[in-house]
Amino acid sequence: MAKKAAKGSGSIRKKSVISGGRTYHYWEARLTTGHDPATGRQVQRSFSGKTQREVREKMQAAAAQAQGGHTAAPSRRTLASWLDEWLDGFLCGAKPATRSIYENNVKNHIKPALGALRLEELRPEAVQKFIGGMEGLAPASVRLAYKVLRQSLAKAVALGYIVKNPADGCALPRMEQRPPRPLSNTESGTLLAAARGGEIEHLVWAALFTGCRLSELLGLTWDCVGGGTLTINKQLARPEFRANGLFLPTKNGKPRTLTPAPSVMRALYSQKQRQAADKARAGALWRGESGLVFTRADGAPMDQWRADALFRRLADSVGLTDVHFHDLRHTYAVNAIRAGDDIKTVQGNLGHATAAFTLDRYAHFTASMRQESAARMEGFIQGMVTGL
Repeated sequence: MAKKAAKGSGSIRKKSVISGGRTYHYWEARLTTGHDPATGRQVQRSFSGKTQREVREKMQAAAAQAQGGHTAAPSRRTLASWLDEWLDGFLCGAKPATRSIYENNVKNHIKPALGALRLEELRPEAVQKFIGGMEGLAPASVRLAYKVLRQSLAKAVALGYIVKNPADGCALPRMEQRPPRPLSNTESGTLLAAARGGEIEHLVWAALFTGCRLSELLGLTWDCVGGGTLTINKQLARPEFRANGLFLPTKNGKPRTLTPAPSVMRALYSQKQRQAADKARAGALWRGESGLVFTRADGAPMDQWRADALFRRLADSVGLTDVHFHDLRHTYAVNAIRAGDDIKTVQGNLGHATAAFTLDRYAHFTASMRQESAARMEGFIQGMVTGL
């Protein structure tokens, strides 16, 4: 009785074919991937290639697949067709902004470089070459394109189209994160003085003393202001992402309620008075039906690009050329910690996912504050000892 071939076993042999009077040589392998449960017969796959090494690599990959219990047939999909399928069928829960970012990366980076390859032909070296070929892009952009590719291939693995994710373990460009740049008390005072009477006076005040993100403040509506509290439950969508409405959920999808200092609430009510004056001037041209707190003079939403541009002009006018709007959020965080707020409270006000993230983000400043505290205590001790 013939010996039953084990799953994952195979053989390689050299073959020849005559065409047009010429003899061509190639290599062929046959691999037993299992047995038909109905007939008991071997289930085999065959591979061919120009070199013995090429065929052996194909057979070894298929053997590993067979030994792992994966019996899905080879996918004939190209990466481009799979990416289209993935975008259409597996990103239904993504935010509009996220979906748009993924689509742009697929269209502008992944498809042009790798789209013509079949899924099962994609190898780690091709992915690594793709990463290295994105010269001129910021490291964050390269990492994002890689993330999109890796995530799409992970789904292909889960569905059994490929055995292993060829994007796993690739070397990525190092990303230098810009450290927080909080303003000093003097710089904060200078900025507030320069903003007085301007279009974003109260926006700057709110950002500096609540730590809210710019998109959250621009998405703040008057029904979320009152009783000495602010409810942050949405953010203003950028114009290109407003197909489904003016607002998006907050970054972590969770609302939070802040109890800011009374001076912040007074600044917001001053903003309400200014907005009422703008509405009276605009008359029938008023566009403030959305109930936004921070708007343009005609009531239309103040888009982020405009707020950023106005802030850039304001900061430059007082010599703070290295300060960005987001640094107001960092300033609030550092000042809150310095004022004695516990990390859990600061985390909640900032809308961070965990207190550990808040600590890690501002570890340098908290360490510095501890050193200052120790120095103050040493001064107290020396003064006390001297008086003995």
